[in-house]
Amino acid sequence: MYTIEEFDKEKTKVLKYILYKKRTEQEIRKKFISTIDENILEDIIQYLKEAKYIDDSEYIGKTINNFMLLKNLSIKEIQHKLIAKGLNKNDIEDYIYENENELKEYEIKSAKNIFYKKSMTMELEEIRQYLLKKGYKSENIKEAIEREED
Repeated sequence: MYTIEEFDKEKTKVLKYILYKKRTEQEIRKKFISTIDENILEDIIQYLKEAKYIDDSEYIGKTINNFMLLKNLSIKEIQHKLIAKGLNKNDIEDYIYENENELKEYEIKSAKNIFYKKSMTMELEEIRQYLLKKGYKSENIKEAIEREED
């Protein structure tokens, strides 16, 4: 067992870490596994989940929205980045499924942006191959190219 003082001291450390920047449960575990007693860490994580400081589902939504605002990525690339953060693959897939139309539009727009940037130095087929390698769906690439020609 541990004291309330120990719990509060360690909880404060973890809170500082997640208030600086939103973190996933996995990121918190990785950061503190070697410095905080396992039992205390489990209880802190449980406490933070109940208090909504850690909410991986919300994290997925916010992170995807940030990517959509700031980056040109395929849906596959977004998935890989989220999985690398230690998020549950099923939760990510559920979010993508629930926001399918919006994400499809985003992927087409991203492909169109990349197409535009690369068209100065690359041939159409090279750009198409580049986008496929990046995980873009071929129907979204086709749509982006058609829209580019309009």
